[in-house]
Amino acid sequence: PFFFLMIRRPPRSTQGVSSAASDVYKRQVSTQSTWGIHQMEKKTSHSKEYIRGFATKALHEGVDVDESTGAIVPPIHVSSTYEVPLEGPTKYVYGRLDNPTRAAFERTLAALEKGKYCIATSSGMAAFSLIFHLLKPGDHIIANEEVYGGTTNYLLDMAKEQCVLADMLDLRDLKVLEKNIKSNTKMVMIESPSNPSLRVLDIQAIADICKDKGITFVVDNTFMSPYNQNPLMLGANIVMHSCTKSIGGHSDLIMGAIITSDEELFKKMKKNSILLGCCPGPNDCFLASRGLKTLKLRVECAQTNAMKLAELLEKHPKISEIIYPGLPTHPGHDLLKKQSKGFGSMITIKLKDGDKAGNFYNALSLFGHAVSLGGVESLVSLPTKVTHRSLPEQLKARLGITDSVVRLSIGCEEFEDLRDDLLHALEIAQAKISYLFLNRYSLFWYQLPVSYTHLTLPTILLVQISVVAVSLKKKK
Repeated sequence: PFFFLMIRRPPRSTQGVSSAASDVYKRQVSTQSTWGIHQMEKKTSHSKEYIRGFATKALHEGVDVDESTGAIVPPIHVSSTYEVPLEGPTKYVYGRLDNPTRAAFERTLAALEKGKYCIATSSGMAAFSLIFHLLKPGDHIIANEEVYGGTTNYLLDMAKEQCVLADMLDLRDLKVLEKNIKSNTKMVMIESPSNPSLRVLDIQAIADICKDKGITFVVDNTFMSPYNQNPLMLGANIVMHSCTKSIGGHSDLIMGAIITSDEELFKKMKKNSILLGCCPGPNDCFLASRGLKTLKLRVECAQTNAMKLAELLEKHPKISEIIYPGLPTHPGHDLLKKQSKGFGSMITIKLKDGDKAGNFYNALSLFGHAVSLGGVESLVSLPTKVTHRSLPEQLKARLGITDSVVRLSIGCEEFEDLRDDLLHALEIAQAKISYLFLNRYSLFWYQLPVSYTHLTLPTILLVQISVVAVSLKKKK
């Protein structure tokens, strides 16, 4: 009955290994005790078609055990060129065309977005550029009026130079879309939820309109990530990402990606990627692949924090409006709940006193004062000063992007720490304290309990007066 325990597992194939290395490997295998009857099978993405769970896909789809070493983590292939035989097919020729590390990332992301093809690019804007190059002079594109600032600038400036007509409209109203479709309309592009007002658009309804008219429908899914939302399943033709954000997740890479299930569109964009040189480096692809492995954990943590903070800030007397789709009061709450798994980690707040936004911004200690989003660390930015600064004033006014608007990207810190930092900053923002003073004493302020806030403001003001008096005395 214990005969099966004595059966030795056959050694792994040593095909492709040098003879010397092969001999060493065979000796290692011969000296190892390998119990059981399981034979090690070569792991390929084809053997994982049964995989269903998101986290399992992120860990295993597109990831093959390295044949030469047995390494579980695929190596970073930095070679710019590859040996090409005179006869027979070859998979890799030149790094700009393709790369094993990049290909592994593309297979994983395509699986997570439930698409067939993926093209990794050097940035999110490179991804949009490839998509835009599907259009020809004289074509017409309709975009949601509130998208990423870089996309808006591209449509307002570059589209004209390439003789492409562009309209930016409020596509929450489907009648507006239907009314503005022309005979030369070839593409509709949206971002949902939008940036920074978090407007929610009906992806499936827009997809149906585009399908009836034969229009290519593009969705920027950066804010939601493939974990929360899969636009291809809702009818979109193309999905794009700035992988710099949630996919990378650690603010240490610049990269983008395009996913589609349309072979013709894929071939056109892949050709443009090669000709325009939009390919990312292997190190960025490795970091992005690693980011995908923890995407579910990070997104769930961040959006849990975001929900708690939104519920807290909604009742704060110094905030006039809190914009977060997870709140039942948000006009797009039910729609987003229908077309996604979660509500994301972005919060936009509007302070009652817009002049205090700068004070609030500088008073935050844990939030990084930077653009971007989706990282493990929380970030804060003022759209009118940075991301949407170059937009026309009329467009900013129509979108409600004023000086009182503050955008928060919620990270994976402890909720209690983020809560205390925000509440302290809101209190400090009401005192007319110089930015220099806030930066100098922000750590001291952050360490004070929330209940002491009303007591310490006069004390801090007194300290500031003392500092100014001492400095004036020294000048004399």
